[in-house]
Amino acid sequence: MTDSAGAWIGFDVDYCRAIASAIFGDPTKVAFKPLTTEQRFVALQSGEVDLLARNSVATLSRDTQLGLEMAAITFFDGQAFLVRRDSGIGDSASLAGVRVCVQGGTTSEWNLGAYSKAASLDIAAVSFPSSDLALRAYAEGECDALTGDSTYLVAVRTVLPDPAVQVVLPLRISKEPLALMVREGDNNWADIVRWTHFAMLTAEELGVISGNVAQMKTSTDPDIRALLGTGAAQGAGWGLSADWAYNVIRQVGNYGEVFERNLGAGSPLRMERGPNKLWKDGGLQFAPPMR
Repeated sequence: MTDSAGAWIGFDVDYCRAIASAIFGDPTKVAFKPLTTEQRFVALQSGEVDLLARNSVATLSRDTQLGLEMAAITFFDGQAFLVRRDSGIGDSASLAGVRVCVQGGTTSEWNLGAYSKAASLDIAAVSFPSSDLALRAYAEGECDALTGDSTYLVAVRTVLPDPAVQVVLPLRISKEPLALMVREGDNNWADIVRWTHFAMLTAEELGVISGNVAQMKTSTDPDIRALLGTGAAQGAGWGLSADWAYNVIRQVGNYGEVFERNLGAGSPLRMERGPNKLWKDGGLQFAPPMR
């Protein structure tokens, strides 16, 4: 999305900028191209774009049949339900027979049907060709609930006429790991994307942030030295400078900073980290050692 000045902002946008920082030392050296759900995979397959960073769930079929590679899972999401606070819907059992708006042709539609059948809920799925139409129908009362990834629901809640009366249920009916995707076969490019993500996680784990990364270059901690390129050279095999990760953290920030700025307490969405906490804090985000 873009802000009032026309500048691109967002969680995925920051990842694109972080990768540009790793390669060029300049987060502005990236061209953004908006894509619809239908366009996204074809655009990557054809070379129209080099990186897909657009709420795309990593699945077996996408990894094995589309000629794409899941370079990094940046956000562990799950399918949820948006309902009105006074709807009386609060748990799985109360979804029985409920009309649920959903975008057709998506994993959300498939998950909804599978969940309804498995739980014997007889949920009445109301399918629409686009997410905008599904949202509009929900806002106009055609459905009792709207379903989709929790990140999507938290975001669209803010644009509804009275966000305070809308609530995203804690119930999750699927695993939706959102991944950065590249074309299969370019291992060097995939490694750069993957390890940029790992560097951002490692920086958070080590307490390295955009505000202290310059002074951290004098650290004697071997893990910090490896991360920032002041110890053993990192990234030379990819054609990157020794301080590529330093540039990422200085210019964009670590994973926690990017999350808080775009999704967490520092954003209008105010999302909890949940499964996207670091592993040491009970979450799923985990980076291999940078050595």
